[in-house]
Amino acid sequence: MPKRQGSLEVICGSMFSGKTEELLRRLRRARIARQPTQLFKPQLDARYGRQKVATHFGLTQTDVTVVDDALALLRHVAAQTQVVGIDEGQFFGAKLVDVCAYYKHHGKRLIVSGLDQDYRGAPFDPMPQLMALADRVDKLRAICQRCGAAASRTQRLINGAPAHLHDPLILVGGLESYEARCNSCHEVGGLQVRKPT
Repeated sequence: MPKRQGSLEVICGSMFSGKTEELLRRLRRARIARQPTQLFKPQLDARYGRQKVATHFGLTQTDVTVVDDALALLRHVAAQTQVVGIDEGQFFGAKLVDVCAYYKHHGKRLIVSGLDQDYRGAPFDPMPQLMALADRVDKLRAICQRCGAAASRTQRLINGAPAHLHDPLILVGGLESYEARCNSCHEVGGLQVRKPT
């Protein structure tokens, strides 16, 4: 009997683009197909409660395992699990790439959702590395909350003003701290884009 082939799917995009909603949809379809699933989220993300994954629009799943980092997945993914869902992949650190490669090699289907860019518009590690290893990448877009165009950026706001280039990289929040923005409406205080030389 041939070994079950593993795969890696990455769902990425800005905040409010439906990444978690799509992750939950794929896990639900796997359960309908009677494939054992597990869902993980990082300890860092406590926006909607510790023991559940929730979308910004109210869709939730309560059967979730909270872990400190990527290596903790090695202790918690059950042998019988066929489909592993990982929400907020950008918060798991660089080791998530190695962990996903390991489980993919051992026949598991991995579905990782996360931000591909940080609030500055720069690649948000480890998502770019996961996208390079993925068998499937879906980049979702939101609606710009300023002009209504397709949005691929996450705008961080501090007291209603754009965050500065040198503010901390990670600030967990929702509607009170972030907006979806298009490239034209996205702003970062102190950011200067220079012509390459």
